[in-house]
Amino acid sequence: MQHPESHKAGSSRFRLFSPILAGATLRERLIACLGALIGIGLTGVISGYLFGQGPHLPLIVAPMGASAVLLFAVPASPLAQPWSIIGGNTISALMGIIAAYLIHDPIIAIGVGVSLAIGAMSFTRCLHPPGGAAALTAVLGGPVVAGWGFLFPFVPVALNSCILVGLGLVFHKLSRRNYPHVVAKPAENTHQTRDLPPPLRVGFREEDVDTALGVLDETFDIDRADLSRLLRQVELQAAVRSHGDISCADIMSRDVIAIGEDAEPDHARHLLLKHNIRTLPVKDREGRLIGTIGLRELSGSLDTIANAISKPAVADAADPALSLLPVLTDGRTHAVIVVDADWRVLGLISQTDLLSAMARLLPTRNAPARVVAGSR
Repeated sequence: MQHPESHKAGSSRFRLFSPILAGATLRERLIACLGALIGIGLTGVISGYLFGQGPHLPLIVAPMGASAVLLFAVPASPLAQPWSIIGGNTISALMGIIAAYLIHDPIIAIGVGVSLAIGAMSFTRCLHPPGGAAALTAVLGGPVVAGWGFLFPFVPVALNSCILVGLGLVFHKLSRRNYPHVVAKPAENTHQTRDLPPPLRVGFREEDVDTALGVLDETFDIDRADLSRLLRQVELQAAVRSHGDISCADIMSRDVIAIGEDAEPDHARHLLLKHNIRTLPVKDREGRLIGTIGLRELSGSLDTIANAISKPAVADAADPALSLLPVLTDGRTHAVIVVDADWRVLGLISQTDLLSAMARLLPTRNAPARVVAGSR
């Protein structure tokens, strides 16, 4: 039998190698290491090329190392966005220079410099932790920084920051990461009424998020909109986990009405009305799915349906059926096309198909037996 203390030690060792940040997989951490290597290295090379290397100007200021950690390790953080890096470092260095200029006691100056940096970054919406180091560097930088005076926040601090952000933009684009991080837009009611969009009518509301943040009384390094999006995805994954045994293949319609890309618009309208459907898959000459079309796309005068084809919503036959909930409740998509690896149509799942499947998942309650007077 394993001793409890050894189990605890094993758990501690396991936690030692587990990611500290949510979503920080081994791949993500390796990409961050590579990005920092390239970003910091090239920032130093470019700065040295532009201004030369010598005692008159630092090649690269130390806070850039901390900025690289945020830029490449947590690019979705609000603290790692381009304005946060450039504005945070530059403004903080300026606050440090001002503190050093007005206060001759370095002990007091460093405290005032960092304090002013936090306040200035907060009001200019560019909070960036390495900015505190930039302020300290400006106060304690010695004769090199003193010689540059009020130019120091711009050269080399702003210069280093701009080069690092530029390299970060290129690196993240090549590695297919979302940077600058764009917060997803909240769901909209496509019917232009005052009702909440369907996905937001059930479950938690935005005011619940605000209340929870107020109760916890802490500041989290995540955008509020990203937090709401994460919580809704958690709800969806919990539902998929609970009912993941129902796949798209189980509920899809297999006798799919489709049309060729060379079909006449009148023929497409006829099929939609005859079969009382809202989405018509469009295939190319080899039978592969290229898009969908509906009455909305056919409402104008068209000579061919080629210019009216919409991008299809697709799924794999093995995908959990409940994973289609976000797509089929977005107010725009009426059906998801199930395709194989060659994009050949296997089936179609409409909103009605998914609703019928979900209805079967609802718990059934046995109605209490009715007691008739005088009966035994």
